[in-house]
Amino acid sequence: MGPAAKTERHYGGLGLALLRSLAEQGMATFTVTEARATGRRVGVAASYMPVLLHRLDRAGLVRRIKRGTYAMATGLPGFPEAHPFALGMALVPSAAISGWAALHHHGLTEQIPRVVTLTTQKRVVTPAMRGAVRTAPSTWEVADQRFEITTVVRAHFFGDEEIWVGDSRVRMFDRERALLDCFALPRRFGGIAEGLGILEEQWRRLDLKRLVAHARHYGKAAVARRVGYALEHTGAAPEVVAPLLAVPMQGVRPLDPTRPARGRRNRRWGLVENLSRPRRRR
Repeated sequence: MGPAAKTERHYGGLGLALLRSLAEQGMATFTVTEARATGRRVGVAASYMPVLLHRLDRAGLVRRIKRGTYAMATGLPGFPEAHPFALGMALVPSAAISGWAALHHHGLTEQIPRVVTLTTQKRVVTPAMRGAVRTAPSTWEVADQRFEITTVVRAHFFGDEEIWVGDSRVRMFDRERALLDCFALPRRFGGIAEGLGILEEQWRRLDLKRLVAHARHYGKAAVARRVGYALEHTGAAPEVVAPLLAVPMQGVRPLDPTRPARGRRNRRWGLVENLSRPRRRR
């Protein structure tokens, strides 16, 4: 007996009708409130909904991903299983997909991310923070997918856009904002070399003026100077990098803050070249 038949037999067709209606609305993830609203249309009493969802969860037809929030997990034709990005949005609705996941989605790296990074302005309490599981406090594991929660100040949450992933709408940092994090938070990417390499290889697919605008908007002089240095050595036109060269900065900073600050001082950009220069564009 298949999952659909089991649902039909054990739940009088209500479970299957509910899942069908949710799927028709593109709800790969949904809240109890949304399930109740849909349930009214298919004859499920609001008082019975928690019981029905619990039974569907035990049957492996939905997954409870956090209190009051579920995801499709049926594997049946017409019942889409929630994409990891949709799961992330359900976990942290205020977040945007960032990090390696965003870079890979935008085609800026071939490295397949094992962790989906969610950047948000709000403090998120994960199960690990409550002592429910033994993982790093900033991580959250759901349906064999690990999510990393990154909280940033309001000024650093920008450059996000709404995109479609399958039947789900999710928020994600745009191509240039995702790349900017390689220069702003290089430790998350194993050093600044990743950002330099992406910029060198993918410059034709990037809006360089938008990248410059993002670097200025970020509000940290060292980040702006690193991006400007990288753009100049990638072969960007002087008028493109000029706004970053004009950003005032006191002192000298390392090009790669993850490495010892030893190397030639580049007085033009106020950086210590502690990493091999990116090759010039030919």
